[in-house]
Amino acid sequence: MASSSTSSNQKSFKYHVFLSFRGEDTRKTFVDHLYASLKQLGIHTFRDNEELEKGKQIDELFKAIEESRFFIIIFSKNYASSSWCLKEVTKIMECQDEKQQVAYPLFYDVEPRDIRNRSGPVKTAISKHKTNKQIKKWEKALENAGNLVGWDLKTIANGHEAEAIKKIGEEISLKLRSIHLRNDENLIGMDRRMQELESSLGIGLNEKARIIGIKGMGGIGKTTLARAIFDKVSSGFEGSIFVEDVRELSKQKNGMEISKKEGLRSLQEHILSGVLNDEHMRVGSVYEGERIMRMRLPYKKVLLVLDDVDDAKQLEALAGDWFKDGSRVIITTRDEKVLLSHGVNVNWIYDVSLLSDEEAMSLFCRYAFRRYIPDEGFEKLSSEVVRYAAGLPLTIKVLGSHLRGENEDVWRGALKRLKTIPSRETLEVLEISYNSLEDDHKELFLDVACFLKGFPKGYAIRMLDSCGYSAAYGLRILEQRSLITILNGRLGMHDKIEELGKNIVRRSHPHEPNKHSRLWIREEIEELFIDDSGTEASTCIGLQLMPKELNPEIIIKKLGNLNRLRYLSLYGNLHDCFPSGWNFDQTKQYFPNSLQFLYWRAYPGLSLPQTFLANNLVGIELAKSRIVQLWGSGERKVLKKLRFLGLRDSKLRTLDLRMTPNLENLDLSGCHDLIEIYAPAGCLKRLIFINLVGCSWSVSSSLFKQLESLVLLSIPNLIVSVECLKGFLRDSTSNLPVLQFTFYYSKEQPSKTEIDRKGVFLDLQPCTKLESVSGRTGFLQHLRRLTFKGCIPEVPNDLDQLKCLEELTLYSTHIKCLPDSVCMLKCLKSLSLIDCQHLEELPENLGWLENLEELNVSSTILTHLPDSICMLIHLKCLLLDSCKFLEKLPEDIGQLECLEELNLTKCASVGDIPNSICKMKCLRYLFLHFCSQVQKLPEEFGNLNLLEVLDVVDTGISHLPHSISSMNGLCIFGSISLLDQLCAFTTKIETSENGSFCYIQAVNSTHAPTELRSQSTENHLKRWWWCWW
Repeated sequence: MASSSTSSNQKSFKYHVFLSFRGEDTRKTFVDHLYASLKQLGIHTFRDNEELEKGKQIDELFKAIEESRFFIIIFSKNYASSSWCLKEVTKIMECQDEKQQVAYPLFYDVEPRDIRNRSGPVKTAISKHKTNKQIKKWEKALENAGNLVGWDLKTIANGHEAEAIKKIGEEISLKLRSIHLRNDENLIGMDRRMQELESSLGIGLNEKARIIGIKGMGGIGKTTLARAIFDKVSSGFEGSIFVEDVRELSKQKNGMEISKKEGLRSLQEHILSGVLNDEHMRVGSVYEGERIMRMRLPYKKVLLVLDDVDDAKQLEALAGDWFKDGSRVIITTRDEKVLLSHGVNVNWIYDVSLLSDEEAMSLFCRYAFRRYIPDEGFEKLSSEVVRYAAGLPLTIKVLGSHLRGENEDVWRGALKRLKTIPSRETLEVLEISYNSLEDDHKELFLDVACFLKGFPKGYAIRMLDSCGYSAAYGLRILEQRSLITILNGRLGMHDKIEELGKNIVRRSHPHEPNKHSRLWIREEIEELFIDDSGTEASTCIGLQLMPKELNPEIIIKKLGNLNRLRYLSLYGNLHDCFPSGWNFDQTKQYFPNSLQFLYWRAYPGLSLPQTFLANNLVGIELAKSRIVQLWGSGERKVLKKLRFLGLRDSKLRTLDLRMTPNLENLDLSGCHDLIEIYAPAGCLKRLIFINLVGCSWSVSSSLFKQLESLVLLSIPNLIVSVECLKGFLRDSTSNLPVLQFTFYYSKEQPSKTEIDRKGVFLDLQPCTKLESVSGRTGFLQHLRRLTFKGCIPEVPNDLDQLKCLEELTLYSTHIKCLPDSVCMLKCLKSLSLIDCQHLEELPENLGWLENLEELNVSSTILTHLPDSICMLIHLKCLLLDSCKFLEKLPEDIGQLECLEELNLTKCASVGDIPNSICKMKCLRYLFLHFCSQVQKLPEEFGNLNLLEVLDVVDTGISHLPHSISSMNGLCIFGSISLLDQLCAFTTKIETSENGSFCYIQAVNSTHAPTELRSQSTENHLKRWWWCWW
């Protein structure tokens, strides 16, 4: 049986706070106000006249002390005159020493030294007990209590009691919440997420009110994270409220359905009552609620959490632009679009990640075994459950609770059932996101869940567009609703969401696959086709053909009967499934005319079947197929709806583009047998993408002039990639390397919802110099981005003709210098010469690039920079990392007053940093990592008021300038011995993950250092460390 043991050793306390005071001095004044304030904050507080009945003995009082988490000892002039008080403080000090309890002295009208030394009025008060046998014990307790960290009333809030009481309440509240978070054993994996979120919150910065979004799929822990962060930081605000279930409360009240306006009015009333602490607050309408919020909330720094928001109108009514500076609003949602439409800064939207394997196992064990590791004998079964849950906290908690206390047979049975019948509790939560979709997006979601998970985004868009969806927009909606992810160009979907989609397709008729709209389970497809029962509803089929289990011909001969089929995906080993020479029986109907998208990897036919009318066909993808032409036997069917044609790596020999008048996307890469493309003038009017890489130049050149006029002139991006052709027959009169130039022209993506691109891939081979194709760049008048990659020995001399060029990138080229024409590019904003290890110098007139904002010459062999670089007055980023031969920076580099980042990482030959660097008023990041020759920094370094990050790891610097002590919030990376010198004005040193280095943040203010570090700094550090470790 699974154990229910627990590993917790935390003591449970009855009271949060115990107040010790001399009643005659403070009961009806200070203590009364303090008690009321603590009670209002929800802090359960003991004071003797409130909790202890008259006539009770001292042991009852001692019991209350033992059951309290914190003690506030209010020392007044006559405190020590009471033996009752002295017994209290003695007992309190014993508990502080022995248990998980903490005492805080509050010096009301006495000096701390008088308590510690029993002097002044305290001496007079305690002298009344000089004959008592316990006097020594009491005096020691007073001394110890007086040495504790606490509050001196006359120094906090300038002696204003009301402000002092408020501050004390906030501090106690914060400590209680911190303890709650540490002791909540079910908040596994939350520490890391809270740290990441806190940087976005910027607690302590009295800037404008900030709205932070927490987004993620259902059940991933958004509410848990928001609640944890609320509990931790809410005491630092003048008012705070956590509003749960906004989605439900905006349409229901007391279990009854209400109008949206009534729901929002009720929520406004709830928020105002909570924040303003006014139980009688009433709001007549949404409009009135907004008016009251705009009138009252600008004068109170508040923390507002709106949990489970699903409509931008909710935010308009509840979180407008009426908050006081320093206020924070946290919104949890499944739909990122809700946040973006409300104007939430994308940098302040936190995407909650799934649990790691280790975190998932710990959380599961907390629910299944009440400890952090599985019980003996349940290790393997626990791993299977965690694997099934795939990092989703909701599923982990549900299964852990269900399996707690059950035997191994029950566990195995539950796991077996989950393979076919998903957890209902998980699906109910996830399906909320599905139900919120429009009907067409629901269908698109089901297609992705059943067929497209893991596929390239481009393929998914072609397929979905072919089936009549607005695919790019639809996928964006699914991504914003946290139903899919797009990573590295491929569609991702959590296993439980995929399970949801497939369950929706099957659940109405679980045992009747012929009624399913989508078929993907091999056994069901084969059964339907073998017994000839057919299918009434199927619109999509995805199947891997496996001849050992079923003759593929049996499958494809039945496809023609599926009159509603719109998507067909077949794949398998060509030679295993169909023998060489196999072809379609031209009298049989293989494909239904309803088909809109055909994907058949290793298609066996030499052409499309004659019986296939293809009237509705929008997309064809037949990679690695035997097809030699679209239609055989002289047929010339015009495919009027065809937009996407992919025949890469096929046996295609001829292609007549007259048959595809509306073609937009053509991929013929790797068609080495292609000898002719018939494309008379005017037939390529809609073509926006073509890939001919791997096709012969004779085929490519026949299209080139048309492509120039139709596609290239309006395209802003060009990538030229070059590689040496080894083994290619050379001209015996030339010793130059033979090069292959691959061109890729593309149209930028105007927005996240528009993915149409114009592009062309072409090969030019063999060439010995770029001169043979350099003339191709001069006519690209609209080009804004140009990239050269590979072993290009030189770049065109006519680059100055590219009047609109904004970004020029050379990556791993063989060039030794740039042509002077580069300096005439007046619109150029970014110049990157990355890993160009033959580059010896930059043009002397580089300073003419008056609009340049970024210069990257990383990993080059430059020895110096031209002096004219100091004329680049708009330069924001200068990246010189890994320039191992660079000897020095220009003396006047300080003239770059707009520079924000200077990266000299691994510039091992650079000597001292010029003094003029101290004039860079905008500098935020300075990286000197591995600059071993740098011995010192300028004495006026402290003038760099905006500097956020300084890295001096592995430099020759042994002392930092004293002026650095004034740079509040500066984050310094360096050796421990160097940072130890700064201990007088820094936070504690923390060791980095690599163990060899540490970092420190120098602060001279009351703000916590992490509060002074901006979100952009956090992101910058993450990117930088990722690159270098």
